[in-house]
Amino acid sequence: MQFSKIMPILEWLPRYTKSDFRGDFQAGLTVGVMLIPQGMAYGLLAGLPPIYGLYSGIVPLLLYAFFGSSRQLSVGPVALVSLLVLAGVGRFAETGTEAFISMAIATALIAGLIQVTLSIFRLGFLINFLSHPVISGFTSAAAFIIGLSQLKFLLGIEIPRANRVQDIFVDAAANIHHTNFITLAIGLIGIVLILMIRRIRKTLPSGLIVVLLGTAVVWLGHLDQYGVDIVKDIPRGLPAFSLPKLTMEEIGKIFPLALTICIISFIESLAIAKTLESRHKSYRVDANQELLALGMSKIGGAFFQAFPTTGSFTRSAVNDEAGARTGMSSILATVLVIITLLFFTPVFYYLPKALLASIIVAAVIGLVDYKEALHLWKTDRRDFLTLMATFLITLTLGIQTGVATGVILSIALLIYRSSKPHVAVLGRLPDTRYFRNVTRFEHAIQYPDKLILRFDAQLYFGNAEFFRETVEKLSIDKGEELRYVILDCASVSDMDSTGAHTLREVVSFLKTRGVVFAMASVIGPVRDTLGNTGLLDLIGKDNIHLNVYEAINYYKKKTEEASMPSPTAPAP
Repeated sequence: MQFSKIMPILEWLPRYTKSDFRGDFQAGLTVGVMLIPQGMAYGLLAGLPPIYGLYSGIVPLLLYAFFGSSRQLSVGPVALVSLLVLAGVGRFAETGTEAFISMAIATALIAGLIQVTLSIFRLGFLINFLSHPVISGFTSAAAFIIGLSQLKFLLGIEIPRANRVQDIFVDAAANIHHTNFITLAIGLIGIVLILMIRRIRKTLPSGLIVVLLGTAVVWLGHLDQYGVDIVKDIPRGLPAFSLPKLTMEEIGKIFPLALTICIISFIESLAIAKTLESRHKSYRVDANQELLALGMSKIGGAFFQAFPTTGSFTRSAVNDEAGARTGMSSILATVLVIITLLFFTPVFYYLPKALLASIIVAAVIGLVDYKEALHLWKTDRRDFLTLMATFLITLTLGIQTGVATGVILSIALLIYRSSKPHVAVLGRLPDTRYFRNVTRFEHAIQYPDKLILRFDAQLYFGNAEFFRETVEKLSIDKGEELRYVILDCASVSDMDSTGAHTLREVVSFLKTRGVVFAMASVIGPVRDTLGNTGLLDLIGKDNIHLNVYEAINYYKKKTEEASMPSPTAPAP
Protein backbone atom coordinates (compact mmCIF):
# COMPACT_ATOMS: atom_id res chain seq x y z
CA MET A 1 0.00 0.00 0.00
CA GLN A 2 1.29 3.46 -0.91
CA PHE A 3 1.28 5.75 2.14
CA SER A 4 0.86 8.74 -0.17
CA LYS A 5 -2.66 7.49 -0.96
CA ILE A 6 -3.55 7.58 2.74
CA MET A 7 -1.56 10.74 3.48
CA PRO A 8 -1.43 12.95 0.35
CA ILE A 9 1.10 15.31 1.95
CA LEU A 10 3.72 12.65 1.16
CA GLU A 11 2.93 13.17 -2.52
CA TRP A 12 3.31 16.95 -2.76
CA LEU A 13 5.82 17.69 0.00
CA PRO A 14 8.88 16.05 -1.68
CA ARG A 15 8.26 18.26 -4.74
CA TYR A 16 7.67 21.43 -2.73
CA THR A 17 9.32 24.57 -4.13
CA LYS A 18 10.11 28.14 -3.05
CA SER A 19 7.45 29.35 -5.45
CA ASP A 20 4.90 27.14 -3.68
CA PHE A 21 5.98 28.56 -0.31
CA ARG A 22 5.50 32.17 -1.42
CA GLY A 23 1.89 31.47 -2.37
CA ASP A 24 1.24 29.34 0.70
CA PHE A 25 2.81 31.90 3.05
CA GLN A 26 0.58 34.72 1.84
CA ALA A 27 -2.52 32.50 1.84
CA GLY A 28 -1.73 31.02 5.28
CA LEU A 29 -1.38 34.45 6.89
CA THR A 30 -4.58 35.66 5.22
CA VAL A 31 -6.63 32.64 6.30
CA GLY A 32 -5.09 32.73 9.79
CA VAL A 33 -6.16 36.30 10.44
CA MET A 34 -9.64 35.45 9.11
CA LEU A 35 -9.88 32.36 11.27
CA ILE A 36 -9.14 34.13 14.55
CA PRO A 37 -12.30 36.30 14.71
CA GLN A 38 -14.41 33.74 12.84
CA GLY A 39 -13.33 30.98 15.21
CA MET A 40 -14.39 33.00 18.25
CA ALA A 41 -17.68 33.93 16.56
CA TYR A 42 -18.51 30.33 15.66
CA GLY A 43 -17.55 29.15 19.14
CA LEU A 44 -20.09 31.59 20.51
CA LEU A 45 -22.66 30.44 17.94
CA ALA A 46 -22.15 26.82 19.03
CA GLY A 47 -23.01 27.77 22.61
CA LEU A 48 -19.41 27.50 23.78
CA PRO A 49 -16.94 30.05 25.18
CA PRO A 50 -15.23 31.79 22.21
CA ILE A 51 -11.85 30.21 23.07
CA TYR A 52 -13.13 26.83 21.83
CA GLY A 53 -13.51 28.31 18.36
CA LEU A 54 -9.78 29.05 18.38
CA TYR A 55 -9.00 25.57 19.71
CA SER A 56 -10.97 24.18 16.76
CA GLY A 57 -8.68 26.03 14.36
CA ILE A 58 -5.52 24.17 15.37
CA VAL A 59 -5.46 20.35 15.24
CA PRO A 60 -8.32 19.87 12.70
CA LEU A 61 -6.70 22.31 10.27
CA LEU A 62 -3.30 20.70 10.76
CA LEU A 63 -4.54 17.13 10.30
CA TYR A 64 -6.49 18.00 7.16
CA ALA A 65 -3.26 19.37 5.64
CA PHE A 66 -1.78 15.86 6.04
CA PHE A 67 -4.77 13.73 5.02
CA GLY A 68 -6.85 15.93 2.70
CA SER A 69 -6.86 15.42 -1.06
CA SER A 70 -7.75 19.09 -1.70
CA ARG A 71 -4.84 21.50 -1.49
CA GLN A 72 -6.89 24.66 -1.01
CA LEU A 73 -9.71 23.53 1.31
CA SER A 74 -9.53 25.27 4.69
CA VAL A 75 -10.98 23.25 7.57
CA GLY A 76 -12.16 24.65 10.86
CA PRO A 77 -15.28 25.89 12.66
CA VAL A 78 -18.15 26.97 10.37
CA ALA A 79 -21.57 28.52 10.95
CA LEU A 80 -23.80 25.62 9.91
CA VAL A 81 -22.07 22.93 11.95
CA SER A 82 -21.83 25.31 14.92
CA LEU A 83 -25.59 25.82 14.82
CA LEU A 84 -26.11 22.06 14.63
CA VAL A 85 -24.01 21.67 17.77
CA LEU A 86 -26.03 24.36 19.55
CA ALA A 87 -29.36 22.83 18.50
CA GLY A 88 -28.38 19.22 19.16
CA VAL A 89 -26.35 19.38 22.36
CA GLY A 90 -28.56 22.17 23.73
CA ARG A 91 -31.38 19.64 24.11
CA PHE A 92 -29.43 17.82 26.83
CA ALA A 93 -27.28 20.46 28.56
CA GLU A 94 -27.22 24.19 29.28
CA THR A 95 -25.02 26.14 26.87
CA GLY A 96 -21.59 27.05 28.20
CA THR A 97 -21.63 24.49 31.00
CA GLU A 98 -19.03 21.75 31.47
CA ALA A 99 -21.59 19.13 30.43
CA PHE A 100 -22.40 21.06 27.24
CA ILE A 101 -18.72 21.51 26.37
CA SER A 102 -17.98 17.84 27.02
CA MET A 103 -20.86 16.66 24.83
CA ALA A 104 -19.95 19.07 22.02
CA ILE A 105 -16.36 17.80 21.93
CA ALA A 106 -17.53 14.17 22.14
CA THR A 107 -19.84 14.84 19.19
CA ALA A 108 -16.76 15.70 17.13
CA LEU A 109 -15.15 12.40 18.13
CA ILE A 110 -18.21 10.30 17.23
CA ALA A 111 -18.81 12.14 13.93
CA GLY A 112 -15.14 11.63 13.05
CA LEU A 113 -15.30 7.91 13.82
CA ILE A 114 -18.37 7.57 11.58
CA GLN A 115 -16.58 9.35 8.72
CA VAL A 116 -13.44 7.23 9.04
CA THR A 117 -15.58 4.08 9.06
CA LEU A 118 -17.39 5.21 5.91
CA SER A 119 -14.03 5.89 4.30
CA ILE A 120 -12.66 2.45 5.17
CA PHE A 121 -15.65 0.80 3.50
CA ARG A 122 -15.42 3.17 0.50
CA LEU A 123 -18.91 4.56 1.05
CA GLY A 124 -18.25 8.07 -0.19
CA PHE A 125 -20.69 7.46 -3.04
CA LEU A 126 -23.59 7.65 -0.55
CA ILE A 127 -23.38 11.42 -0.84
CA ASN A 128 -24.98 11.08 -4.28
CA PHE A 129 -28.28 10.12 -2.65
CA LEU A 130 -28.82 13.66 -1.36
CA SER A 131 -30.14 15.79 -4.20
CA HIS A 132 -28.83 19.29 -4.84
CA PRO A 133 -32.27 20.97 -4.40
CA VAL A 134 -32.58 19.39 -0.95
CA ILE A 135 -29.09 20.55 0.07
CA SER A 136 -29.78 24.03 -1.29
CA GLY A 137 -33.11 24.32 0.53
CA PHE A 138 -31.66 23.12 3.82
CA THR A 139 -28.58 25.36 3.63
CA SER A 140 -30.64 28.46 2.79
CA ALA A 141 -33.02 27.84 5.67
CA ALA A 142 -30.13 27.20 8.05
CA ALA A 143 -28.59 30.52 6.97
CA PHE A 144 -31.80 32.33 8.00
CA ILE A 145 -31.87 30.55 11.35
CA ILE A 146 -28.17 31.28 11.97
CA GLY A 147 -28.65 34.95 11.14
CA LEU A 148 -31.76 35.31 13.31
CA SER A 149 -30.09 33.48 16.18
CA GLN A 150 -27.67 36.42 16.43
CA LEU A 151 -30.44 38.93 17.21
CA LYS A 152 -29.78 38.54 20.93
CA PHE A 153 -26.22 39.78 20.46
CA LEU A 154 -27.06 42.43 17.86
CA LEU A 155 -29.87 43.89 19.95
CA GLY A 156 -28.26 43.30 23.32
CA ILE A 157 -31.34 41.56 24.71
CA GLU A 158 -32.10 38.20 26.26
CA ILE A 159 -33.76 35.77 23.82
CA PRO A 160 -34.24 32.11 24.75
CA ARG A 161 -32.33 29.71 22.53
CA ALA A 162 -34.45 28.37 19.63
CA ASN A 163 -33.89 26.96 16.16
CA ARG A 164 -37.31 27.64 14.68
CA VAL A 165 -37.87 31.04 13.10
CA GLN A 166 -41.35 31.54 14.55
CA ASP A 167 -40.00 31.04 18.08
CA ILE A 168 -37.13 33.45 17.46
CA PHE A 169 -39.48 36.13 16.12
CA VAL A 170 -41.94 35.77 19.00
CA ASP A 171 -39.19 35.94 21.66
CA ALA A 172 -37.44 38.85 19.92
CA ALA A 173 -40.70 40.80 19.67
CA ALA A 174 -41.42 40.22 23.36
CA ASN A 175 -38.02 41.62 24.40
CA ILE A 176 -37.29 44.18 21.71
CA HIS A 177 -38.15 47.10 24.03
CA HIS A 178 -34.98 46.23 25.99
CA THR A 179 -32.78 46.87 22.91
CA ASN A 180 -29.39 48.42 23.67
CA PHE A 181 -29.00 50.90 20.83
CA ILE A 182 -25.24 51.26 21.26
CA THR A 183 -24.92 47.49 20.84
CA LEU A 184 -27.23 47.60 17.83
CA ALA A 185 -25.19 50.39 16.23
CA ILE A 186 -21.95 48.43 16.77
CA GLY A 187 -23.46 45.31 15.20
CA LEU A 188 -24.94 47.05 12.16
CA ILE A 189 -21.79 49.08 11.51
CA GLY A 190 -19.80 45.85 11.81
CA ILE A 191 -21.93 44.10 9.16
CA VAL A 192 -21.71 47.06 6.78
CA LEU A 193 -17.93 47.40 7.20
CA ILE A 194 -17.31 43.68 6.67
CA LEU A 195 -19.39 43.65 3.47
CA MET A 196 -17.73 46.85 2.22
CA ILE A 197 -14.20 45.57 2.86
CA ARG A 198 -15.10 42.26 1.24
CA ARG A 199 -16.30 44.07 -1.90
CA ILE A 200 -13.07 46.04 -2.08
CA ARG A 201 -10.94 42.92 -1.82
CA LYS A 202 -11.95 39.47 -0.66
CA THR A 203 -8.51 38.57 0.65
CA LEU A 204 -8.47 41.47 3.12
CA PRO A 205 -9.10 40.21 6.70
CA SER A 206 -12.38 42.11 7.05
CA GLY A 207 -13.38 40.27 10.23
CA LEU A 208 -10.11 40.98 12.02
CA ILE A 209 -10.08 44.63 10.92
CA VAL A 210 -13.59 45.18 12.27
CA VAL A 211 -12.83 43.27 15.48
CA LEU A 212 -9.72 45.33 16.22
CA LEU A 213 -11.48 48.63 15.43
CA GLY A 214 -14.55 47.69 17.46
CA THR A 215 -12.48 46.49 20.42
CA ALA A 216 -10.53 49.75 20.42
CA VAL A 217 -13.74 51.84 20.31
CA VAL A 218 -15.32 49.92 23.21
CA TRP A 219 -12.11 50.17 25.26
CA LEU A 220 -11.53 53.87 24.63
CA GLY A 221 -15.19 54.82 25.06
CA HIS A 222 -15.75 52.55 28.07
CA LEU A 223 -18.86 51.31 26.26
CA ASP A 224 -18.98 48.17 28.37
CA GLN A 225 -20.26 50.46 31.15
CA TYR A 226 -23.26 51.31 28.94
CA GLY A 227 -24.48 47.74 28.64
CA VAL A 228 -22.36 46.59 25.67
CA ASP A 229 -21.68 42.90 26.23
CA ILE A 230 -17.99 42.05 25.79
CA VAL A 231 -16.05 38.79 25.58
CA LYS A 232 -13.84 39.56 28.64
CA ASP A 233 -11.18 37.04 29.65
CA ILE A 234 -10.02 34.60 26.99
CA PRO A 235 -7.64 31.97 28.44
CA ARG A 236 -4.08 32.21 27.18
CA GLY A 237 -2.26 29.05 26.09
CA LEU A 238 -2.78 25.96 23.97
CA PRO A 239 -5.53 23.40 24.55
CA ALA A 240 -4.51 20.52 26.77
CA PHE A 241 -4.72 16.90 25.63
CA SER A 242 -7.75 15.24 27.17
CA LEU A 243 -10.01 12.27 26.52
CA PRO A 244 -13.68 13.09 25.87
CA LYS A 245 -15.68 11.52 28.69
CA LEU A 246 -19.17 10.24 28.01
CA THR A 247 -21.44 7.53 29.33
CA MET A 248 -23.16 5.11 26.96
CA GLU A 249 -26.44 6.92 27.67
CA GLU A 250 -24.93 10.24 26.57
CA ILE A 251 -23.42 8.65 23.47
CA GLY A 252 -26.88 7.37 22.55
CA LYS A 253 -28.28 10.87 22.97
CA ILE A 254 -25.76 12.64 20.72
CA PHE A 255 -25.30 9.88 18.12
CA PRO A 256 -28.08 11.21 15.83
CA LEU A 257 -26.45 14.66 16.03
CA ALA A 258 -23.04 13.20 15.22
CA LEU A 259 -24.48 11.35 12.23
CA THR A 260 -26.16 14.54 11.00
CA ILE A 261 -22.92 16.50 11.33
CA CYS A 262 -21.07 13.68 9.58
CA ILE A 263 -23.39 13.98 6.57
CA ILE A 264 -23.62 17.78 6.45
CA SER A 265 -19.90 18.37 6.95
CA PHE A 266 -19.04 15.89 4.21
CA ILE A 267 -21.52 17.44 1.78
CA GLU A 268 -20.29 20.95 2.50
CA SER A 269 -16.59 20.09 2.31
CA LEU A 270 -16.80 17.92 -0.80
CA ALA A 271 -18.80 20.55 -2.67
CA ILE A 272 -16.19 23.20 -1.84
CA ALA A 273 -13.27 20.87 -2.65
CA LYS A 274 -14.76 19.91 -6.02
CA THR A 275 -15.29 23.58 -6.87
CA LEU A 276 -11.67 24.38 -6.05
CA GLU A 277 -10.44 21.30 -7.91
CA SER A 278 -12.05 22.55 -11.12
CA ARG A 279 -9.73 25.57 -10.98
CA HIS A 280 -6.60 23.44 -10.64
CA LYS A 281 -5.43 20.58 -12.82
CA SER A 282 -2.56 19.34 -10.62
CA TYR A 283 -4.55 17.04 -8.33
CA ARG A 284 -7.82 15.15 -7.97
CA VAL A 285 -10.25 15.26 -5.05
CA ASP A 286 -11.25 11.80 -3.85
CA ALA A 287 -14.51 11.47 -1.92
CA ASN A 288 -13.35 8.57 0.25
CA GLN A 289 -10.07 10.31 1.04
CA GLU A 290 -12.03 13.40 2.04
CA LEU A 291 -14.09 11.27 4.41
CA LEU A 292 -10.88 10.00 5.97
CA ALA A 293 -9.35 13.48 6.22
CA LEU A 294 -12.46 15.07 7.73
CA GLY A 295 -12.86 12.17 10.12
CA MET A 296 -9.24 12.30 11.27
CA SER A 297 -9.46 16.07 11.75
CA LYS A 298 -12.53 15.65 13.97
CA ILE A 299 -11.05 12.78 15.96
CA GLY A 300 -7.70 14.51 16.49
CA GLY A 301 -9.40 17.79 17.31
CA ALA A 302 -11.62 16.14 19.93
CA PHE A 303 -8.53 15.16 21.94
CA PHE A 304 -7.52 18.83 22.00
CA GLN A 305 -10.89 20.37 22.94
CA ALA A 306 -12.17 21.11 19.45
CA PHE A 307 -15.86 20.92 18.61
CA PRO A 308 -16.96 19.55 15.17
CA THR A 309 -15.30 21.19 12.18
CA THR A 310 -15.54 21.04 8.41
CA GLY A 311 -14.47 22.87 5.26
CA SER A 312 -15.24 26.59 5.20
CA PHE A 313 -16.48 28.11 1.95
CA THR A 314 -15.31 31.66 2.68
CA ARG A 315 -11.89 30.76 4.08
CA SER A 316 -11.28 28.18 1.33
CA ALA A 317 -12.18 30.71 -1.36
CA VAL A 318 -9.87 33.30 0.20
CA ASN A 319 -7.15 30.68 0.61
CA ASP A 320 -7.33 29.92 -3.10
CA GLU A 321 -7.48 33.56 -4.19
CA ALA A 322 -4.53 34.46 -1.93
CA GLY A 323 -2.36 31.99 -3.84
CA ALA A 324 -2.43 28.74 -1.83
CA ARG A 325 -0.62 25.95 -3.67
CA THR A 326 -0.66 23.14 -1.10
CA GLY A 327 -1.77 22.19 2.39
CA MET A 328 1.23 24.14 3.72
CA SER A 329 -1.02 27.22 3.76
CA SER A 330 -3.22 25.47 6.35
CA ILE A 331 -0.17 24.59 8.43
CA LEU A 332 0.94 28.24 8.40
CA ALA A 333 -2.57 29.40 9.33
CA THR A 334 -2.45 26.99 12.27
CA VAL A 335 0.84 28.50 13.41
CA LEU A 336 -0.74 31.95 13.43
CA VAL A 337 -3.65 30.73 15.58
CA ILE A 338 -1.16 29.11 17.99
CA ILE A 339 0.80 32.38 18.28
CA THR A 340 -2.45 34.23 18.98
CA LEU A 341 -3.39 31.78 21.73
CA LEU A 342 0.06 32.03 23.32
CA PHE A 343 0.47 35.81 23.29
CA PHE A 344 -2.49 37.85 22.07
CA THR A 345 -5.72 36.66 23.70
CA PRO A 346 -5.74 39.61 26.21
CA VAL A 347 -6.17 41.93 23.19
CA PHE A 348 -9.73 40.64 22.76
CA TYR A 349 -10.92 41.40 26.33
CA TYR A 350 -13.06 44.36 25.20
CA LEU A 351 -14.28 42.65 22.02
CA PRO A 352 -18.06 43.27 21.82
CA LYS A 353 -20.12 40.14 21.17
CA ALA A 354 -22.19 42.19 18.72
CA LEU A 355 -19.18 42.21 16.37
CA LEU A 356 -18.87 38.44 16.58
CA ALA A 357 -22.55 38.33 15.61
CA SER A 358 -21.74 40.67 12.71
CA ILE A 359 -19.10 38.25 11.46
CA ILE A 360 -21.59 35.39 11.55
CA VAL A 361 -24.37 37.35 9.80
CA ALA A 362 -21.99 38.57 7.08
CA ALA A 363 -20.72 35.01 6.57
CA VAL A 364 -24.15 33.37 6.17
CA ILE A 365 -25.58 35.92 3.75
CA GLY A 366 -23.87 34.05 0.92
CA LEU A 367 -25.46 30.76 2.00
CA VAL A 368 -28.95 31.87 0.92
CA ASP A 369 -29.12 30.29 -2.53
CA TYR A 370 -32.03 32.21 -4.04
CA LYS A 371 -30.54 31.90 -7.54
CA GLU A 372 -30.96 28.14 -7.44
CA ALA A 373 -34.62 28.52 -6.46
CA LEU A 374 -35.26 30.91 -9.37
CA HIS A 375 -33.43 28.59 -11.76
CA LEU A 376 -35.46 25.54 -10.69
CA TRP A 377 -38.72 27.51 -10.93
CA LYS A 378 -37.96 28.06 -14.60
CA THR A 379 -36.48 24.64 -15.42
CA ASP A 380 -37.84 21.97 -13.05
CA ARG A 381 -40.91 22.66 -10.90
CA ARG A 382 -40.66 19.27 -9.22
CA ASP A 383 -37.16 20.04 -7.92
CA PHE A 384 -38.30 23.55 -7.01
CA LEU A 385 -41.06 22.11 -4.81
CA THR A 386 -38.53 19.76 -3.20
CA LEU A 387 -36.23 22.70 -2.44
CA MET A 388 -39.06 24.79 -0.98
CA ALA A 389 -40.40 21.91 1.12
CA THR A 390 -36.98 21.35 2.68
CA PHE A 391 -36.54 25.10 3.16
CA LEU A 392 -39.89 25.64 4.90
CA ILE A 393 -39.66 22.52 7.07
CA THR A 394 -36.15 23.45 8.24
CA LEU A 395 -37.29 27.01 9.01
CA THR A 396 -40.39 26.04 10.95
CA LEU A 397 -39.52 22.68 12.51
CA GLY A 398 -35.80 23.05 13.16
CA ILE A 399 -32.39 22.13 11.80
CA GLN A 400 -32.31 18.42 12.63
CA THR A 401 -35.87 17.88 11.40
CA GLY A 402 -34.85 19.69 8.22
CA VAL A 403 -31.88 17.34 7.73
CA ALA A 404 -34.06 14.26 8.27
CA THR A 405 -36.69 15.65 5.91
CA GLY A 406 -34.05 16.37 3.30
CA VAL A 407 -32.74 12.82 3.43
CA ILE A 408 -36.27 11.37 3.20
CA LEU A 409 -37.20 13.68 0.31
CA SER A 410 -34.00 12.79 -1.57
CA ILE A 411 -34.64 9.07 -1.20
CA ALA A 412 -38.35 9.46 -2.04
CA LEU A 413 -37.49 11.47 -5.15
CA LEU A 414 -34.94 8.86 -6.20
CA ILE A 415 -37.44 6.04 -5.73
CA TYR A 416 -40.19 7.91 -7.57
CA ARG A 417 -38.02 8.72 -10.57
CA SER A 418 -36.61 5.21 -10.64
CA SER A 419 -40.05 3.59 -10.39
CA LYS A 420 -41.51 5.64 -13.27
CA PRO A 421 -38.74 6.08 -15.84
CA HIS A 422 -39.13 7.70 -19.22
CA VAL A 423 -40.81 5.59 -21.90
CA ALA A 424 -40.87 6.76 -25.51
CA VAL A 425 -42.95 5.60 -28.46
CA LEU A 426 -40.61 5.67 -31.44
CA GLY A 427 -41.13 6.46 -35.09
CA ARG A 428 -38.77 6.39 -38.06
CA LEU A 429 -37.35 9.68 -39.32
CA PRO A 430 -38.11 9.98 -43.06
CA ASP A 431 -35.36 8.71 -45.39
CA THR A 432 -33.14 7.59 -42.49
CA ARG A 433 -32.46 4.53 -40.37
CA TYR A 434 -33.03 6.47 -37.17
CA PHE A 435 -35.97 6.11 -34.77
CA ARG A 436 -36.93 8.90 -32.39
CA ASN A 437 -39.62 9.87 -29.88
CA VAL A 438 -42.79 10.72 -31.81
CA THR A 439 -43.79 13.40 -29.30
CA ARG A 440 -40.56 15.30 -30.03
CA PHE A 441 -40.29 14.54 -33.74
CA GLU A 442 -43.68 15.21 -35.31
CA HIS A 443 -42.65 13.91 -38.74
CA ALA A 444 -41.48 10.55 -37.42
CA ILE A 445 -43.27 7.72 -39.25
CA GLN A 446 -45.29 5.21 -37.25
CA TYR A 447 -46.49 1.82 -38.50
CA PRO A 448 -50.13 0.77 -38.05
CA ASP A 449 -49.18 -2.81 -37.24
CA LYS A 450 -46.10 -2.08 -35.13
CA LEU A 451 -45.51 -0.46 -31.72
CA ILE A 452 -41.90 0.54 -31.10
CA LEU A 453 -40.99 1.43 -27.49
CA ARG A 454 -37.83 2.62 -25.76
CA PHE A 455 -37.58 2.01 -22.01
CA ASP A 456 -34.97 4.38 -20.52
CA ALA A 457 -33.92 2.53 -17.37
CA GLN A 458 -32.87 -0.83 -16.02
CA LEU A 459 -35.80 -3.22 -15.63
CA TYR A 460 -35.95 -4.19 -11.95
CA PHE A 461 -38.39 -4.75 -9.10
CA GLY A 462 -38.86 -1.01 -8.55
CA ASN A 463 -40.27 -0.27 -12.01
CA ALA A 464 -41.32 -3.69 -13.33
CA GLU A 465 -45.03 -3.11 -12.66
CA PHE A 466 -44.86 0.33 -14.33
CA PHE A 467 -43.23 -1.34 -17.36
CA ARG A 468 -45.95 -3.99 -17.60
CA GLU A 469 -48.79 -1.48 -17.27
CA THR A 470 -47.26 0.85 -19.84
CA VAL A 471 -46.66 -1.82 -22.48
CA GLU A 472 -50.10 -3.34 -22.03
CA LYS A 473 -51.87 0.04 -22.17
CA LEU A 474 -50.00 1.24 -25.27
CA SER A 475 -50.57 -2.06 -27.06
CA ILE A 476 -54.30 -1.95 -26.34
CA ASP A 477 -54.47 1.71 -27.43
CA LYS A 478 -52.81 0.76 -30.70
CA GLY A 479 -55.88 -1.24 -31.71
CA GLU A 480 -56.67 -4.46 -33.53
CA GLU A 481 -54.14 -3.83 -36.33
CA LEU A 482 -51.20 -4.30 -33.98
CA ARG A 483 -49.06 -7.32 -34.85
CA TYR A 484 -45.60 -6.51 -33.47
CA VAL A 485 -44.26 -4.81 -30.31
CA ILE A 486 -40.57 -3.97 -30.59
CA LEU A 487 -38.72 -2.95 -27.41
CA ASP A 488 -35.61 -0.85 -27.99
CA CYS A 489 -33.31 -1.97 -25.15
CA ALA A 490 -30.42 0.43 -25.83
CA SER A 491 -31.11 2.16 -22.48
CA VAL A 492 -31.86 -0.99 -20.49
CA SER A 493 -28.59 -1.61 -18.62
CA ASP A 494 -29.73 -4.47 -16.38
CA MET A 495 -32.62 -6.77 -15.55
CA ASP A 496 -33.23 -8.52 -12.23
CA SER A 497 -35.39 -11.58 -11.52
CA THR A 498 -38.53 -9.48 -10.95
CA GLY A 499 -37.94 -7.67 -14.22
CA ALA A 500 -37.50 -11.00 -16.02
CA HIS A 501 -40.69 -12.36 -14.45
CA THR A 502 -42.64 -9.28 -15.49
CA LEU A 503 -41.24 -9.45 -19.03
CA ARG A 504 -42.48 -13.04 -19.22
CA GLU A 505 -45.96 -11.84 -18.26
CA VAL A 506 -45.86 -9.11 -20.93
CA VAL A 507 -44.81 -11.58 -23.63
CA SER A 508 -47.59 -13.97 -22.61
CA PHE A 509 -50.17 -11.15 -22.61
CA LEU A 510 -49.17 -10.08 -26.12
CA LYS A 511 -49.27 -13.66 -27.40
CA THR A 512 -52.88 -14.00 -26.27
CA ARG A 513 -53.67 -10.99 -28.49
CA GLY A 514 -51.77 -12.46 -31.42
CA VAL A 515 -48.96 -9.93 -31.11
CA VAL A 516 -45.28 -10.83 -31.53
CA PHE A 517 -42.86 -9.36 -28.96
CA ALA A 518 -39.37 -8.50 -30.14
CA MET A 519 -36.28 -6.83 -28.65
CA ALA A 520 -33.60 -4.72 -30.30
CA SER A 521 -30.20 -3.38 -29.22
CA VAL A 522 -29.99 -5.81 -26.29
CA ILE A 523 -26.69 -5.42 -24.41
CA GLY A 524 -24.68 -8.35 -23.04
CA PRO A 525 -25.80 -8.47 -19.38
CA VAL A 526 -29.48 -8.30 -20.37
CA ARG A 527 -28.96 -10.96 -23.05
CA ASP A 528 -27.37 -13.19 -20.39
CA THR A 529 -30.44 -12.75 -18.17
CA LEU A 530 -32.72 -13.65 -21.08
CA GLY A 531 -30.77 -16.86 -21.61
CA ASN A 532 -30.50 -17.81 -17.93
CA THR A 533 -34.23 -17.32 -17.25
CA GLY A 534 -35.49 -19.10 -20.38
CA LEU A 535 -36.92 -15.88 -21.82
CA LEU A 536 -34.78 -16.23 -24.92
CA ASP A 537 -36.60 -19.42 -25.83
CA LEU A 538 -40.00 -17.89 -25.01
CA ILE A 539 -39.40 -14.79 -27.13
CA GLY A 540 -37.52 -16.67 -29.83
CA LYS A 541 -34.01 -15.99 -31.05
CA ASP A 542 -35.44 -14.75 -34.38
CA ASN A 543 -37.11 -11.94 -32.44
CA ILE A 544 -33.87 -10.57 -30.96
CA HIS A 545 -32.38 -7.96 -33.32
CA LEU A 546 -29.25 -5.83 -33.47
CA ASN A 547 -31.25 -2.62 -33.85
CA VAL A 548 -34.75 -1.32 -34.51
CA TYR A 549 -34.09 -0.73 -38.20
CA GLU A 550 -33.15 -4.38 -38.68
CA ALA A 551 -36.24 -5.50 -36.76
CA ILE A 552 -38.54 -3.37 -38.96
CA ASN A 553 -37.05 -4.79 -42.15
CA TYR A 554 -37.26 -8.34 -40.82
CA TYR A 555 -40.99 -8.06 -39.99
CA LYS A 556 -41.70 -6.14 -43.18
CA LYS A 557 -40.22 -9.03 -45.14
CA LYS A 558 -42.19 -11.59 -43.11
CA THR A 559 -45.42 -9.64 -43.67
CA GLU A 560 -44.81 -9.49 -47.42
CA GLU A 561 -44.07 -13.23 -47.56
CA ALA A 562 -47.23 -14.01 -45.62
CA SER A 563 -49.35 -11.90 -47.97
CA MET A 564 -48.04 -13.56 -51.16
CA PRO A 565 -50.48 -16.12 -52.70
CA SER A 566 -49.33 -19.70 -52.38
CA PRO A 567 -48.37 -21.39 -55.67
CA THR A 568 -51.12 -23.54 -57.22
CA ALA A 569 -50.47 -27.09 -58.39
CA PRO A 570 -50.41 -27.67 -62.23
CA ALA A 571 -53.46 -29.28 -63.83
CA PRO A 572 -53.10 -32.99 -64.67
